[in-house]
Order: sequence, then C-alpha cells, then structure tokens
Amino acid sequence: MTASLDLPDFRAHVRDWCRTHIPEDWRGAQTGVSDAEFVAFQKEWFQELRRAGFAVPHWPAAWGGGMPVARQVVLYQELAAHDAPRLVLAFVSIHHAASTLLAAGTEEQRKRHLPAILDGEIWVQGFSEPDAGSDLAALRTTARREGDTYVVNGQKLWASGAAHADWCLLLARTDPGAPKRRGISYFLMDMRTPGVDVRPIRQATGESHFCEIFLDDAVIPAECLVGPENDGWRVAQETLGAERGMTMLELAERLGNAGFGWLVELCGRPGPGGAAPLDDARVQDRLAGLETELTGLRALCAELVENDRPGPADASIVKLYYSELLQRMTDFGTEVAGLAAHTELRKPLSSGWESGAWVLDFIGSWEWTIPGGSSEIQRSIIGERGLGLPREPKGNR
Repeated sequence: MTASLDLPDFRAHVRDWCRTHIPEDWRGAQTGVSDAEFVAFQKEWFQELRRAGFAVPHWPAAWGGGMPVARQVVLYQELAAHDAPRLVLAFVSIHHAASTLLAAGTEEQRKRHLPAILDGEIWVQGFSEPDAGSDLAALRTTARREGDTYVVNGQKLWASGAAHADWCLLLARTDPGAPKRRGISYFLMDMRTPGVDVRPIRQATGESHFCEIFLDDAVIPAECLVGPENDGWRVAQETLGAERGMTMLELAERLGNAGFGWLVELCGRPGPGGAAPLDDARVQDRLAGLETELTGLRALCAELVENDRPGPADASIVKLYYSELLQRMTDFGTEVAGLAAHTELRKPLSSGWESGAWVLDFIGSWEWTIPGGSSEIQRSIIGERGLGLPREPKGNR
C-alpha cells in the first residue's frame, strides 16, 4: 500500500501510524516489570511493527523487507521522534543473525530461521570469552568434529539476552594448531541443547542483561556450520557488520530526540532555590554544544547509510563518536540531576540508553565504549585504515 507513496507522503504515513500504534505510557508500563512481562511486551511490539512492514525493512524483499534506504531513514527518524519502544529483545535476531544467514548461510538455514525470526525466534551472540573480548581471535572454546556433529566445550561471556534466547551465533576453535584467525568456525546452536548452561550476571544497575554461557560437551549437528570449517572469522565479519549503518542511525536519532529532550527538560526544572539550571549561562553553553554534536552525529549516520561505498573507517568513526557522546551526555545529566538521581534505580526495560534515569543511563553508556570494539580499537582502525598510518606491531594473526 505504501510502495507508491513519495517520501513526504511516506513520512506522513509513518507519523500517523506512530500516533495510533505506539503504546501510551509504555515507559511507565515497562518500569519495574518482570522478565516475563518484558518478553511478552517486546514480542507483541515486534509483531505490531511486522504487521505494518516496519520490523525488518533492511531485509531483502523476498524475506519481508525491501524498503529503500531513504525510507528506512525516514522510518527510524519518525520512530525516534515519537519515542517508540526499542526492539531490545529482537535486536540480535533481526540484525546479526539475519545478516549472517543472508550473507553466508545455506538456503536451508535461511528457510529454517528467517521465517522463525519473524515469528519471534530470539538469538544471542556467543563471541566474547573471559580472555577474548576486544582480541576476539584469542577465543578458546573448542568444537571437535565427531561424525556428523561437533562437540563443543568452553565458556562465553557478556552474552546479551542469553537467558531469553532460542538460538546462538557461536564461534569456536576447530583447528587449535592454526593461526588465531584461521582455525575458527561459525555455528548456529540451539540453546536447548544438553550441555548448554546459561547464568545471568547481575550488573551494577541491578539488571541481569548480560549472561555467561557454559558449554560442556554440547553437540551441534554439522548442518549448523555456517560457511566452510575454519572460515568462521570471515563469516563473523558479516555479523559484526550488522552493528553499523542503519542500527547506528536509529540509535543516533533516539539520542537526539528522547535523550536530548530528557536533558533539556531536566535542566528546566527549578532547583531547591527556585532557579533552574537552564538559567545558568554555563548550562546553556553546554546544551548548545551537545546539540551541535548531536546534529553532526545524525548527519554522519545518514551519510553512512546513504553511501553505497563507505570508507574503511567510516563505521568506526560513527561508533566512536556515538559512544563517547552518549557518555558525555549521560554524565552531564547525572551532574545536573544531583544526588536525587542516585535514588532512581529503575528504568523502562524497553528503552535504550536515553531513558532519563541518569545514573543508570551513565553506567549503561560504558557498554558502548567497550564492546563491539573498544574506543581504543576504533581509534586504531581509524588511524590505520582511514588515515593510512603504520600498523601497530602484532603477534600471530
């Protein structure tokens, strides 16, 4: 129905949809709820977006997507402007899992999992380990071939949402004698497999979003291997590539809308003496600076997704810019909110890192400067790949 609409009419269509379909007071309804209520809300919201054609616009048309990039930009701008809930639970499924299956999976794997993801199948990423975070190639989880199966042993760490996941994108070493990046294979693992033990990690915020996954002789069918054996590092780049582009544009738009809006609202509240922080010229100057930075971030993200041939360091520039701006904004919000903010120990579970619960948002902002390649890693990529500086000496690659 919307295919014939020009871009302004499509924006008007999305705006009308947002006004009538985004749940009223979802932030209040998602604050302090149980895990079961959070999961139920997320799945219901995903299906609401799916019915409108908004859940997986970045997928190929054959699998339920096919929305042109310009329309995707409009869609995420409007969802952010109307403060729609985030697809927290389905994020890995619709981005990381889908991009991996589409780029490197077999037709059978795609037919099995892509429709299931649309029906609510939840995925987790099993990459990081206790001694293999930024240096992912140092992973030590092993997968031993036995006939038509692989027997897996090891441990994964910081697995976001693993407690709710049905399937896992798993990296394991299949050739211990090969150079670090050449002996890794990529698997699709059913989380109900015997020998898979998920243990939530209680975080400083009180949540348990991150989990450990212990693998004790877990058996994975050989048909769940993605790509050739020992070629998992290459396949993993397709997974990690899903963290760039449109996902960053969505996050930037949310930060520039709800995030900045909460900050301005906070600064406008009268303090104990009756004066509002916004009356202070220093606060005004800080807000103006942050708004300028947000304008630049949003422009960078739009340019990244609209560029058919982005530069080798463009995604790292955007990731670094977003994560450190997020940290500065939430730090400033925590400073302005004062001691009272330290008593706010709950936030909406379906929000992002711009909920207005400033201390929790600031603590959560550190998630962005460490995983997915720390800020130090991003600066190395920018220097080496973007600016052509000499590479740092490294060991066995």
